[in-house]
Amino acid sequence: MKLSWSLKNSLSLGALILLVACSSVPNNAPVVERSQDVPNKTEKNTPEPAEKKVTPRLSYVVKRGDTLSRIAIDNSLNINDLISWNNLKNPSDIKVDQVLWLAAADGDTAKTSPIAGSGGIEVRNLTPINPATHKTSPKGEKRSYSESNLAELQKESGANLGVTKSEVAAVKNGEKESAGAVAPIDWGWPAVGKVLGSFDEQKNKGIDIGGRAGQDIVAAANGKVIYEVAAVRGYGNMVVITHANDYLTIYAHNKLNFVKKGQVVKKGQKIAEMGNSDSDTVKLHFEIRQGGKAVDPTKLLPAK
Repeated sequence: MKLSWSLKNSLSLGALILLVACSSVPNNAPVVERSQDVPNKTEKNTPEPAEKKVTPRLSYVVKRGDTLSRIAIDNSLNINDLISWNNLKNPSDIKVDQVLWLAAADGDTAKTSPIAGSGGIEVRNLTPINPATHKTSPKGEKRSYSESNLAELQKESGANLGVTKSEVAAVKNGEKESAGAVAPIDWGWPAVGKVLGSFDEQKNKGIDIGGRAGQDIVAAANGKVIYEVAAVRGYGNMVVITHANDYLTIYAHNKLNFVKKGQVVKKGQKIAEMGNSDSDTVKLHFEIRQGGKAVDPTKLLPAK
């Protein structure tokens, strides 16, 4: 009876222990996956190098009957610039369909890249240039042809005519000897050819010398160019040179001019080529003036 009770109690106690053991197993919390949204890292797009915009260079295709001086006139250009921009060794020899540049080259197309960060370096704005201390002014001045402008230009250029020291000394010596005496100028013919038109103070203030197109025209004496222009009515392409003793010479109807305003020239130096600009024939119209008054060139030029 006691054994039975002990056995019964033992079994009950074992079952109780087993039950407690089973209930004491810890309940693990469920694992929850928490996905964190990670922003996608994308590299910054580096802008493509931008191509610098360059103004198209103007050009002209030579047509039949064109001359370089006419192209320069029609496009309001200086013929000497046109020769320089196109590296023309023989300006009188241009061909049909030849392409001529009408402007100076701006350089090759350049590409620019974005500027890197300052990297901690202090960046300051540049101080604007004071226009009062950095003046820009035109390099040259163009004046329309007129008798008054011609006289004014001669007066402005009178201080530096490119004359020799011996000529200056001769002037001073002449002043000592006689108040009315002037130093003689060593004159020379401006072109080789036949005199087609003689001097007439009312109708023709100079002489006309015939020749062929492209023939050399040279300075008749030492001096300084005070006027060089294309397409003057009645004169065509023209050069004016001032000399000592208030003289000046005019060379007109030129095909091409080869000197510029302010240039000092010597007697016999090539200044232009003979042509027929604003004339019905190829010729050089040549004038000599003193104090603004036309004089007969044949009385000053050496006898042929």
